[in-house]
Amino acid sequence: MKRKKLQCSVPTFMLAGVLCLTFATCGVKQSFDMPASDTESAVSTALPVKAMNAKRVDENPYMAKSDANIHHDGYNTDSTDEVLPLGIYPEINVSYEKTNANASPAIYFDSYGHAVVPLLGGIAIRNLNAEETTTLGYFSPKQHDGGGYVIQSSYTFLDSENRIVCPTSNNHVLMLRATDEAGNVLPEFEKVLDIDIKAAAEAALGKTLEQNLLSVVFDYEGNLWFATGGFRIYPERQQQGVMGYIARSAIDAILNGEQADLSDAVFVYELTPGEGAENGIAASKDGAVILTNRNCYLLRANNGVEAVWCTPYESVGAKVSGENDKTTGGGLTWGGGCSPSLTPDLVMFTDNADPVKLLALDMKTGEIVASLPVLDDLPEGYQVAVDNSAIVYDDSEGTVSTIVCNWFGAGSAGLADPNSDSSIQSYANIYDMNWLTKGNCMIAPGVERVDTVKTDSGYEMKSIWSRNDLSDTSILKLSTATGYIYGYVQDLESGMWQYIILDFATGETVFTMDVSNKYGYNNMAIGMYAGNSGNALYCPTGYLELLRLQDRFVYLPEMPYRESILIRPRGMY
Repeated sequence: MKRKKLQCSVPTFMLAGVLCLTFATCGVKQSFDMPASDTESAVSTALPVKAMNAKRVDENPYMAKSDANIHHDGYNTDSTDEVLPLGIYPEINVSYEKTNANASPAIYFDSYGHAVVPLLGGIAIRNLNAEETTTLGYFSPKQHDGGGYVIQSSYTFLDSENRIVCPTSNNHVLMLRATDEAGNVLPEFEKVLDIDIKAAAEAALGKTLEQNLLSVVFDYEGNLWFATGGFRIYPERQQQGVMGYIARSAIDAILNGEQADLSDAVFVYELTPGEGAENGIAASKDGAVILTNRNCYLLRANNGVEAVWCTPYESVGAKVSGENDKTTGGGLTWGGGCSPSLTPDLVMFTDNADPVKLLALDMKTGEIVASLPVLDDLPEGYQVAVDNSAIVYDDSEGTVSTIVCNWFGAGSAGLADPNSDSSIQSYANIYDMNWLTKGNCMIAPGVERVDTVKTDSGYEMKSIWSRNDLSDTSILKLSTATGYIYGYVQDLESGMWQYIILDFATGETVFTMDVSNKYGYNNMAIGMYAGNSGNALYCPTGYLELLRLQDRFVYLPEMPYRESILIRPRGMY
């Protein structure tokens, strides 16, 4: 079933009262009466729009023209140009999960607007806006492919033909056709490509790999880059890892039903034993950027893996809670836990030194052109580990803003076990149980915005604002359409889980909306996701409920690259 979209474009300063008419023009009828005084009140209490320039991301011709991966785009910006809620009659809707073991833990969208999410070890297209989350089509390794593996959803993405590209726990990469030519969802997805990446890489390397496949991405020529590793790779364990790519010619041959000789199409770069990836891969026109536990690389396909540059960085190693810490868990990674994020000119990530520093590398040369300690003024008893992709926003006017967030405490102490396989993406394997059950009091606080500014002599970094009262694991999102940062946190005094909106310019909390004070409303370290239709912010919880914050009305900046697709709120028909 193909989802029908309702599209409206509304000028920036149009009153919300007039917006009642936009629903009618889009064919949506109201089921309630809205007095003029109430409408005026909604406008006066709504957040003012602080529209920003669109995010600066060069379109990848081999990726879907949508928010196609967990970090929204191939640059890993964790930002969207879609309009998110502004507090105009805000409401929280719930979609109940009765099939999966948990509310959908990762969400990406294809070009038709379908939500692609994990399901029972496989992958599915589901209706996330229904009162009960329903499945429209799916692929189950157990039911459709003999079982023995699960799809690793964290680094799954959509390609330009809306095929789902996914790494698996048995070191394969699959490509799944989920829709027909008209965009209708197939009840059972068709597997159109299946490559054993580990076996192909071992054949090319001539060695046995002791690390598992972690992440994949297409570069701008359609080559599929891959990296082995896990969420924590200890150098002293000397596990053999690799980075590399599958040539586009082989992928096209397989998709066309032809035989492909992988011995001529899989190219690898041997890593020093004990070195491995701990994050996702980013890609731009310059190549693929991979951050290992020791180095940051820019790699390019040139009938082999060309290491354009390799830049080492500092790490004090895996961080764990000490005797006097207020946490029991630790950091997730041994090296820099922040997936690399890109601009056309810079590579941004955090190291794992003490204190942790934000680094800006020149995209062309790999030179560290600016750095600054971050989150270095926390209260006693807290450490710092930036264990997820930062928000990176290039304003196209010489300033790159980065929002970093402390995740220390989320990582399981069990990751230090020599027999632990940190490539297995499960709650029990990688997360601290005290945090899962007791909430964000077990997570170290800290959110900071740092600007990297282009000057006549190079670059300089400066801290713009810092919040030491927030503990967040929701992977904050920036909406350039509204000018606000969106999160999901727990008020540690009341225990209340709540949506929160921060002013991008000042870091001030400008909006909160309570959900519940029950511990199960923890977002479980799963990133929120901005709906591709605008006016929707999804957040999974541990209570099998997928939350959706949205406004009953929405008004947009009048900008040519934006339009809003209105989701029907509760109470409308």
